[in-house]
Amino acid sequence: MSLIDTLVEKPSLTPASKFQALNGIIYFGAGLGLILWPGLVQVLLGDPGFTGHESALFRALGLTVAMIGWHYYFGGRTGAKQVVAASLIERLIYVPLVLVPLAFAGVFPHTFVGFTALDVGLAIRAWMLLRAEPADMNLSVPSAVTRNAN
Repeated sequence: MSLIDTLVEKPSLTPASKFQALNGIIYFGAGLGLILWPGLVQVLLGDPGFTGHESALFRALGLTVAMIGWHYYFGGRTGAKQVVAASLIERLIYVPLVLVPLAFAGVFPHTFVGFTALDVGLAIRAWMLLRAEPADMNLSVPSAVTRNAN
């Protein structure tokens, strides 16, 4: 199977996995926006103007957010519940733990508080969808042995 065929393969997805993939699209778009237009944080969120090399820093941050989105999208498309569960830990603990103190210190407060609120809100919704799934539902990706048997 080619790389492109593997990327576009459509497995059966749960609502939590579909939501994870949708989150990936949101993050990829936000990251792309920061790469192409770092001044987005001033125009949309009202943070102070850049005084040094912050535009380059926001482009690097945009790349990071876009790659997170890429992995959320394709992780969600696997249908594996572990992908959704693993993202909850980073989104509910690590993101607020790092970004909220930075915002209170005056480092792009509107951007960091806004991103934290978005991330935590989307994570809570993903957790609700994950909890609503039946416990015996196993949508893991078939192993190579199973694929070759067909």
